[in-house]
Amino acid sequence: QVQLVESGGGLVQPGGSLRLSCAASGDIANAFAMAWYRQAPGKQRELVAVISSGGSTNYVDSVKGRFTLSRDNTKNTRYLQMNSLTPEDTAVYSCHTVFLGSAYWGQGTQVTVSS
Repeated sequence: QVQLVESGGGLVQPGGSLRLSCAASGDIANAFAMAWYRQAPGKQRELVAVISSGGSTNYVDSVKGRFTLSRDNTKNTRYLQMNSLTPEDTAVYSCHTVFLGSAYWGQGTQVTVSS
């Protein structure tokens, strides 16, 4: 069984920054792929960024140049650094991984960008 625990959300002013963390525990390899999704009120869930097991990253166009993925395999943790935040980034952010054929989600963390 794998558990994903997120942290780091909150309220930030436009132009500000937040760093989300997703820590994995349980029977999972250190180098695991992870995706971050977000869902804004009234909108469909959107894939934001992915980091592969090898460490390569991909981002949706709307966050390129502003969001950065990183990882610490020793802590089984993946990070999403979010800079230059705008109100359009307001959403619940969730981390997601698939390991040995099973899918796992974090509990979600609210990010609100507002003045």
